[in-house]
Amino acid sequence: MAIPGQKTAKYIFVTGGVTSSLGKGIIASSLAKLLQSRGLSVTIQKFDPYINIDPGTLNPYEHGECYVTDDGAETDLDLGHYERFLNIRTSQANNITTGRIYNNVITRERRGDFLGKTVQVVPHITDEIKRNIRLLGETGEYDIIITEIGGCVGDIESLPFIEAVRQLKFELGENDTLVIHLTLIPYLASAGELKTKPTQHSVRMLLETGVQPDIIVCRTEHPLPPDIRRKIALFCNVQVSSVIEAIDAETIYDVPLLMKKEKLDQRALYMLDIYNDQDADLDAWKDFLGRLKNPSDSVTIGLVGKYVELHDAYKSIAEAFIHAGAANECKVNIEWIQSETLANPENLHDKLRDLDGILVAPGFGERGIEGKINTIQYAREAGIPFFGICLGMQCAVIEFARNVLGMSDAHSSEMNPTTPHPVIDMMESQKQVKNLGGTMRLGAYPCKIKKESHAHAVYGKTQISERHRHRYEFNNEYLTQFEKAGMIATGINPETGLVEIVELKNHPWFVGVQFHPELKSTVMSPQPLFVHFIKAALAFSQQKRLVDTPANVG
Repeated sequence: MAIPGQKTAKYIFVTGGVTSSLGKGIIASSLAKLLQSRGLSVTIQKFDPYINIDPGTLNPYEHGECYVTDDGAETDLDLGHYERFLNIRTSQANNITTGRIYNNVITRERRGDFLGKTVQVVPHITDEIKRNIRLLGETGEYDIIITEIGGCVGDIESLPFIEAVRQLKFELGENDTLVIHLTLIPYLASAGELKTKPTQHSVRMLLETGVQPDIIVCRTEHPLPPDIRRKIALFCNVQVSSVIEAIDAETIYDVPLLMKKEKLDQRALYMLDIYNDQDADLDAWKDFLGRLKNPSDSVTIGLVGKYVELHDAYKSIAEAFIHAGAANECKVNIEWIQSETLANPENLHDKLRDLDGILVAPGFGERGIEGKINTIQYAREAGIPFFGICLGMQCAVIEFARNVLGMSDAHSSEMNPTTPHPVIDMMESQKQVKNLGGTMRLGAYPCKIKKESHAHAVYGKTQISERHRHRYEFNNEYLTQFEKAGMIATGINPETGLVEIVELKNHPWFVGVQFHPELKSTVMSPQPLFVHFIKAALAFSQQKRLVDTPANVG
């Protein structure tokens, strides 16, 4: 319950209809950015209707990347959008699933908290949903809480969440809640018309649950003419000024400006009865967009991974490249390379020779591992800037052990439990844990950086904190051999002695990190490792072009 005298948050709910993947997370993030830029304190939370406790055990092909917060929560990738847009940190409280809701209620039932009553969806499940919705609002830290409801209106899974929203609209003050419904206005080329019927049906379905949307945001490929807006307003019970056009954008980072042009923030403030005459300050955002859209150079980075068919599996990495590219006034072209195609060393030169930098991505499991190791050997020997993240760093360690230290059968005990040289091994404290969801090092951990290293030049300090999601670690029994041969551990966890960063001597830029630096990259604070990696790739590219110019050929 809120402490007397502290500010009380107001709640905005974002629902979606017609189809999935319309961009509820981007609309929520854009509105939050506009409200934040007006001086309001805003956060966003995501309620997902699936029964998994969290996305931690989901296949990336199913749900995209699993985003990890500082407090170790494995969450939906939309939380990455929230952090990238708002430059704030989220937590476990920002992502709740049906699985977690039911788990909480069933645990309480087993404990006897319901005193023998019949436990039902209404009121017990909906009460638990409402409790979680209000958690952040009761801290007194925020003026506005934006809650994104996952899935589509009409999905059986999301009905309890919509019912909880209906109840909250009655329980909270008249101007304390706002429902924004994101929908689709398709264009039929054969008829040459925009069609509002799917939106009408979507809103009608929402009305059947007892929820009237206050604002309708319309995804569209073409501008909405006034007559279409009036028609939507008439059939969906909203004012014309509450029909917002969300036209397809060149980049997701354009959307806050498009929503400002549509006055979405003004409309939301008016309907929440919040007086705010401060205009949205988006100068820094516009400066970022200017650098993003007007690069002075370009580089091509090979992203080598096992899930490259679904780019959302590496969403935070792709966005970190956008931030780092803008910081360097350089366009980053990503070449998505399936690591399995690199298992044959004969394919390497043709696939990798034109790259300006190589990033070997995180992942789990043995599939594609030899391709990653071959790629790293190529980057090491050819002097191509290399960046390894999590499993990518572990593969760099394995490659070095095999091809420099002469341990031809070196491996990770994850892939080969009987390897005589487990240069990557599981932490002793984790070996007895049987539950897959509980065996990982998750969340932010400290790292102490050695001076006179690439990492120190990148961060400009010796103490950092980065987020982790992994089970296996560099095996410190081999550390002395590695360092004598030229692979140096330049980042160490000061509490456990675990290796966090490795670098190669005598290489232009070869860095592997055990953590996930991409998770902290935002528009306003690009991640330093990505910024310097792109800077190194740009220098490598410029050097190649200098060598290849006619004056230097033949």
